[in-house]
Amino acid sequence: MDTTSEPVSVAELLDERRHLLDVACSILGTGTEAESVVAETYRQWYELPDPARARISTPRSWLAELVGRICSAEPSAFVLHDPFRTAPVAVLGVGGQTYPDCTELADHARRSLRARRSRPAAPRQHDAVVRTVRLACATGDAPLLASQLARDVTAVFDGGGKVRALTEPVHGSPEVAHSLLTLLAPRPGTALHTHSVNGRTGIVARYDHRVSAVISLDIAGSRVIQAWVIVNPDKLLSWNRPTAGRGSPGRA
Repeated sequence: MDTTSEPVSVAELLDERRHLLDVACSILGTGTEAESVVAETYRQWYELPDPARARISTPRSWLAELVGRICSAEPSAFVLHDPFRTAPVAVLGVGGQTYPDCTELADHARRSLRARRSRPAAPRQHDAVVRTVRLACATGDAPLLASQLARDVTAVFDGGGKVRALTEPVHGSPEVAHSLLTLLAPRPGTALHTHSVNGRTGIVARYDHRVSAVISLDIAGSRVIQAWVIVNPDKLLSWNRPTAGRGSPGRA
């Protein structure tokens, strides 16, 4: 796994995004405009070629500087120069080019798994595997997690271009285990729970009392064959909005 596709923890993802919003709010004074600026900041981050991103040793500082530059730009169109002084980068604006997302990748993965999912694990077996995966991630137990993953397991991450998440699917047991253990690394303020996700037991990660990741697992036999990881803040809004009857996030 190269440095341009290295995962980061949910704690780092949320802290970084909050920091960028704070920087934008301190300049602009309004939350709505700050959200747009941060969205534009991540869009330009993802537009950089992989080698350019790999040369950025402190992404959070680089992103914060970019936030400041965008806040000083004309509101009608953001036009920034490449930080590596190569060529101007013309930006279409927040309503222009779409952010990278995992929709097509996820559709492709679902089609490739259709045959195997025709025989999904029984509910009791499914729940047992999910609980073991949660325990392995909560304790950082790599061997235990690997024992629950199929050799050809795939993980798809959906950050929606709104956080610095992986944009390509991760394939293979060692790579998927590494990405999940890094994302869900035990940190102060981080907690993992089992919870119903799309009608089956999944995993919900909370950081600082907010849902920061929702993970759905496809299981065949006794092994995870696919992990769907949602870290897109927009898609997690409903999880963080008080709802009558939602109750607790589930048991550990």
